Amino acid sequence: MHTPEALSKHYIPYNAKFLGSTEVEQPKGTEVVRDAVRKLKFARHIKKSEGQKTPKVELQISIYGVKILDPKTKEVQHNCQLHRISFCADDKTDKRIFTFICKDSESNKHLCYVFDSEKCAEEITLTIGQAFDLAYRKFLESGGKDVETRKQIAGLQKRIQELETENTELKNKVQDLENQLRITQVHASPAGSVTPKSPSTDIFDMVPFSPISPQSSTPTRNGTQPPPVPSRSTEIKRDLFGAEPFDPFSCGAGDFPPDIQSKLDEMQEGFKMGLTLEGTVFSLDPLDSRC
Repeated sequence: MHTPEALSKHYIPYNAKFLGSTEVEQPKGTEVVRDAVRKLKFARHIKKSEGQKTPKVELQISIYGVKILDPKTKEVQHNCQLHRISFCADDKTDKRIFTFICKDSESNKHLCYVFDSEKCAEEITLTIGQAFDLAYRKFLESGGKDVETRKQIAGLQKRIQELETENTELKNKVQDLENQLRITQVHASPAGSVTPKSPSTDIFDMVPFSPISPQSSTPTRNGTQPPPVPSRSTEIKRDLFGAEPFDPFSCGAGDFPPDIQSKLDEMQEGFKMGLTLEGTVFSLDPLDSRC
């Protein structure tokens, strides 16, 4: 129908009348869309009798989906992603009516969209099918690289957040330990026995804390030995606050946020379900006169 470049780098436009959309129970099925078409045609017939015209829309079909726009303002009314479209059919009797079923991105309900397309229903149906096929192949070809990149970025973001939280907790613990040691020294010293302190100690006779200074073996002036500094492992290097250095390549498959994973799973599930194209006869009743 069209060149791959036309659908991947641009879009194929069509003009049509939009009869509307309605919720359906199933993602596929001729009877499902036939009932939806009858329902929307009847509703449009009522509106026509009240003097309302069927709105005109522009369809833009590409590998990124089917956009339904206002033909004058170009405002997007609906944006149906291809992996959410599961069924597409056109009427073989008058070649005007075509419809597709799409899963709504917000409510997750299946909606059936119905159009009057000026005798090019079959062409539009085939164009949607070709775009779906190209989008699925693109997803398979570039999906591995794109998905892995997204996983690494998400893993980095999550690890940074964890490190910031961990560092904050460790800083608070260090501060609490310093406060406890100061209180202990105050209670242990006899009242009024304050002696001049050398510049190497603070007012509580403690060696000033330095996270990067080596442990001193010299006892303090009150004869007590400073608490031992835990020895650091020689196998795993740690940062100032005891956290292991982050390695972006050590992130497991489940280290990225569930929202990204759910979107990727949704696309894979939608493409695997496939798009069913079908030509059928929707109805032959009097309501089938032009809307």
